[in-house]
Amino acid sequence: ATSQNRSKVKAASVPLCPVSSEDDPEQELLCIFGTGDLGRSLGQRLIQAGYRLVYGSRRPHSCGPLPPGTQVADHEAAAQSAQLIFLCVHREHYDFLESLTPQLKGKVVVDVSNNLKRDLYPEANAEHLQRLIPGAHVVKAFNTLSAWALQNGPSDANRQVYLCGNRTEAKQAVAETATKLGFTVVDRGSLSAARELEDSPLQLFPDWRLPMRLTVGLTAFFFLYVVIRDVIYAYVEQRKDISFRIMVSLANKVFPIVSLIMLSLCYLPGIMAACLQLSRGTKYKRFPDWLDRWMLCRKQLGLVSLAFASLHVLYTLIIPIRYYVRYRLAAITISQIRENKTTAFDTTMAWRTDSYYSMGVLGFGLFLLLGISSLPSVSNILSWREFSFIQSKLGYLTLFICTFHTYLYGWDKFLHLASYKWFTPPSYMLCLIVPSAVLLLKMLLLLPCVDKRLTRIRQGWERADPEDGTRKSLLT
Repeated sequence: ATSQNRSKVKAASVPLCPVSSEDDPEQELLCIFGTGDLGRSLGQRLIQAGYRLVYGSRRPHSCGPLPPGTQVADHEAAAQSAQLIFLCVHREHYDFLESLTPQLKGKVVVDVSNNLKRDLYPEANAEHLQRLIPGAHVVKAFNTLSAWALQNGPSDANRQVYLCGNRTEAKQAVAETATKLGFTVVDRGSLSAARELEDSPLQLFPDWRLPMRLTVGLTAFFFLYVVIRDVIYAYVEQRKDISFRIMVSLANKVFPIVSLIMLSLCYLPGIMAACLQLSRGTKYKRFPDWLDRWMLCRKQLGLVSLAFASLHVLYTLIIPIRYYVRYRLAAITISQIRENKTTAFDTTMAWRTDSYYSMGVLGFGLFLLLGISSLPSVSNILSWREFSFIQSKLGYLTLFICTFHTYLYGWDKFLHLASYKWFTPPSYMLCLIVPSAVLLLKMLLLLPCVDKRLTRIRQGWERADPEDGTRKSLLT
């Protein structure tokens, strides 16, 4: 029967390039239904991995360009030739499969389809497919990968193939194929998990929701705060219209404030987790759900913080070319010439400004190092100790330098009553609350007595529970 199927495929197929007459017996023949972008990309990867491939198409003679070394046949002939079939068509085109029920009986059918939006159908595509062809073994897989990822392979060593199905042997066959393609396989259980896998590619930045909400909230609050203190205050109290400063000056105040707070929020949950472990005397109790979610999005918080720090750098570089700055410099120079006055050089101010800019440059350089080391292509070549050293020790150093940079910016302004417009503190003072608290708590955790106890807890030591001791004594 197998030789008859092969002869039928050869009779009804169109070779896309010369194929050797002696087939390698070790090369498994696979089938793909669908000749679109995803089908072509998947086929190219399968050919590169050493598989033989036949495409099933409703128009075998006019299906467009396909990877060299493959054959194309009608659906019936292609289905008879292979035990593993990839279904790369949309759900609305599943109807032709009902006529192929005899040919698909006992075969493994891999459903790679996705929908345009969530809850489009009452049941998952894979479950509908299994009900449509009950004799086949349907496995949901490869739907979380794009055509680009399939064509280029797991270049960043972070591509995973999620699969689910009701038959273990069918999932094992798909897992072996995915492993040969260079992907990591994650088994999500039975076919009832197909709905979750199909909804996964439709989610829009699920890990970025909390960081973006924090970013939008902090940005809106501080922008409104500086507008009230600077623009509205000047208009009400001094009858000056300085609304033009909103575009650059006030934006350049908000960006570093949000960046510093977001950076400190990356390290605050770790300190809170350490405090919980110290108070509980064990590491084997789960953290609260809100703390777990917070810790899982620390990378996103850091990247958003780096983006705002980069905007702060760019806005600072354009300050000398602003019309307002050039006008003020020219007016001051002309005024001094007319009055024949010169301003004495202030060494203290020179030290302050140079130190302020120097700390800013060093902090931004370390910030870039943290961002680069978080990229998968970089972090994958680092050992755990190296990655921890950069993200933890250098991370706290970055936070300290950026906080010190802000303190140098404020200098002694907090002593002047004019800084408290409408009895409100300057914005830079508000942004120093969180990072200063984080650095102070970290210094307390680094005390030898505290650090030793925390290290023992994280190595598995547990504090004896008085209630457990009481129970043991009573039982004794």
